[in-house]
Amino acid sequence: MKKHVLMAVLPLMVWGCGDATDADNDGVADGIRDPNNVSVVVPSTPKGTVSGQVLSTTLQPLADVTVAMTIGSQPTGKSATTDPSGNFVMTDVPAGAQVLLTFSKSGYSTLRATSTVPSSAGTVPINNGNASFGPVTLTQLNGSLTVNVVTPQGRPAVGAKGVLEVDRAGSVILSNYDQANSVVSKVYVEATADSNGVLTFSGIPSGVELARLNGTYNLWIAPMDSNGDGVVDTGGYVKSYSGGAIVGTQTTTLAQLSYSKPSNVSLTIEGGNVSSLKGAVETDPLRNMVRPGEPIYVYFNQPVQPGSLLVRLTDEYAKESLPVTASVNVGGYSATITPANGIVQEGKEYNIFVRAVSAEGGSNFSQTGFFFGGDQAAPKSVSITDVRYQENSTVAPASTQLNAGETVYVSFSAPIKALIGTTAQIFFNDDIDGDGKVGNAQGEVGNAQGFFLNSAEPTAPYVTGTPAEKPVFGILSSGYSTRYSFTYAGATSFNSVQISKLTLRVAFSKLPEQGYGDAYETIWGQATIADLDASGMVMQKNPAAP
Repeated sequence: MKKHVLMAVLPLMVWGCGDATDADNDGVADGIRDPNNVSVVVPSTPKGTVSGQVLSTTLQPLADVTVAMTIGSQPTGKSATTDPSGNFVMTDVPAGAQVLLTFSKSGYSTLRATSTVPSSAGTVPINNGNASFGPVTLTQLNGSLTVNVVTPQGRPAVGAKGVLEVDRAGSVILSNYDQANSVVSKVYVEATADSNGVLTFSGIPSGVELARLNGTYNLWIAPMDSNGDGVVDTGGYVKSYSGGAIVGTQTTTLAQLSYSKPSNVSLTIEGGNVSSLKGAVETDPLRNMVRPGEPIYVYFNQPVQPGSLLVRLTDEYAKESLPVTASVNVGGYSATITPANGIVQEGKEYNIFVRAVSAEGGSNFSQTGFFFGGDQAAPKSVSITDVRYQENSTVAPASTQLNAGETVYVSFSAPIKALIGTTAQIFFNDDIDGDGKVGNAQGEVGNAQGFFLNSAEPTAPYVTGTPAEKPVFGILSSGYSTRYSFTYAGATSFNSVQISKLTLRVAFSKLPEQGYGDAYETIWGQATIADLDASGMVMQKNPAAP
């Protein structure tokens, strides 16, 4: 224990020899060390230096370069100016501090670099921590780059706006480890194309200087309205050039703007309130529903030539064209198609054909679609609107009566669709086997077996003559139809007076009993599960009859 005490007090004993005193009571004997103050010998906030050299890209010293220092988040910093040898030094920088140096000189690029003053700064006996930058190289801003900009059609792009970024317009060569953490030296210049479509970027490093630093020119040209109609009709332009490439080829480059959409992409319809017109046909009726009085809106993936737009409209049977007008909007990117007043009616299906030619490359587009009249938010109930039979015979009197084997067409007030591949059945509330009873024969109300109802969705007009009528244009199947049919298979033939009084029933209610659930739905997505009745039918003349 005594040994340890002696070691602890020995320095004091040494200092106590002779006449040495500690007049300022700082713990350091007067006259032993200069400076005498312990806060300087072992400073509470150690200091260091930041120094370096600034050169041109040809490694010539740059004098009068301003070096501004920001220390951490301090509101004020330090600054220095390089001497004729390009050297600078800043002292009393806190050890361990993060510093940002900005090198600037008129006519040269600006460079910013960050570093950390070593935390060893200020260790006893001297303040020797130093962050060394350099050599730092800056490029001269005495070069230029010209770019010829042309429209997609090959004409001068007058007024095109461009930005040139010069990346790596300066550099820092590190002299030891753990110093410069990041270096940024970029130049940005904006320009507007003249009457010849030429962009001139001045006040930038020359290709030769940039090549020495392995730097690049990055060019951006904004999309533009080349025809002055207020709609952007070209794409932009982006390209990078190395300094070496500019030196090795030429300083004038060509930039041809693309179309606003690539010209090698086919013209298509991207959207609208009639989705069946899109390239990938969408048959969901709620996405193909147009309210009566509402226009049809079409949006193209690229502008179309206004005079090229052709629209034709028909009803479900496509027998004749319906009046419609069409206009091109938004620089050719959209069209508004307006059926004549009163043409589109609720619960009816319509066919539409659209043809257009792209304004960007001339690709042709033609598409047939369909839509339904109605309001998505206001579903309607469905009823039977018409029953008629197709007369097979061409001679009297059989041509005026319903006979076995003839087709009966049932039309509904709105299109419906069988969902799961089954079919509803038809029953007559009449004696169709001639035995004086109702219900004991196929197809009579009360019997388990009726006549199967099948979709007869039109793909062409009703045939009423020879030759058969042709559709205005080839139409698509929507999967929904107002027209269904069945084959009459009763033993009794009915004359014209009798058929006008016949009553029949579409037995939708039997489907759940057969395990089919909601087997039919309307265009509004409503299940059709209630029976529908109709009274009377009319004859549809055999087109071969005289």
